[in-house]
Amino acid sequence: MAGQRFLVPRLEGVSQEQFTEHLYPQRKPLVLEGIDLGACTSKWTVDYLSQVGGRKEVKIHVAAVAQMDFISKNFVYRTLPFDKLVQRAAEEKHKEFFISEDEKYYLRSLGEDPRKDVADIRKQFPLLEGDIKFPKFFKEEQFFSSVFRISSPGLQLWTHYDVMDNFLIQVTGKKRVVLFSPRDAQYLYLSGSKSEVLNIDNPDLAKYPLFSKARWYECFLKPGDVLFIPALWFHNVISEEFGVGVNVFWKHLPSECYDKTDTYGNKDPTAASRAAQILDRALKTLGELPEEYRDFYARRMVLHIQDKAYSKNFE
Repeated sequence: MAGQRFLVPRLEGVSQEQFTEHLYPQRKPLVLEGIDLGACTSKWTVDYLSQVGGRKEVKIHVAAVAQMDFISKNFVYRTLPFDKLVQRAAEEKHKEFFISEDEKYYLRSLGEDPRKDVADIRKQFPLLEGDIKFPKFFKEEQFFSSVFRISSPGLQLWTHYDVMDNFLIQVTGKKRVVLFSPRDAQYLYLSGSKSEVLNIDNPDLAKYPLFSKARWYECFLKPGDVLFIPALWFHNVISEEFGVGVNVFWKHLPSECYDKTDTYGNKDPTAASRAAQILDRALKTLGELPEEYRDFYARRMVLHIQDKAYSKNFE
């Protein structure tokens, strides 16, 4: 099992001023209740989405198992008309399928040209725009993307972090979300931005012994809930029911800090990428030394990084 467990706080009726001045600076997850999201929480049924969303072709993930793994890619990409996706994702068993009759579906909406355009539900699904209101808790010029997400019952997404702040708006269905602090990254066995530990409820501690030290922040989302996920916080999401959600991402840092080619909001800030490249060159240089010396100077480098770069302002 993981380390200490905490429930993500829930607050109702939070004002813009209260969020931006008092809650947002704490840089911790928070579930907001009672936010005016428009009519989407009552209107976005399977039938309504199938009719209004139309037959627009969408690229989806299809998996034979519930636990999706982005590292090993235990899923395939397929294309379906949007109305067919909604209908299939709501089913437990399928008469039509790609892999198996109990396969799982996951939509993460994309821009018109994913290489250049960010996802924005208001542009890709304009007939649904009038149904949903985004929380006005950030400046309009900070807006980055709004991502439409549809998941089959039981689907579990891999643990990962994003580099921008976001609101996960739970429109229909229920989700369980487990988050891990950025300060616990050393316990999560990272491969890029993703954790290798897939089964967080029953982890293989022989393979991942440090995972037991990771602090666990958990919440259960119901329709109308809005989860604030600060940038760099790892999150693992299980759709307990057929679910529809929208992620709204915005820029916490000045725009020039982000990679201008990033349309997903998951590329590290440019300064972090440059620092990682410099570190790779330093490690290659250390490789010129005998093992005993390489080990010693590597340890000195780690201590230097801890002394100069680690913050004492975070838990």
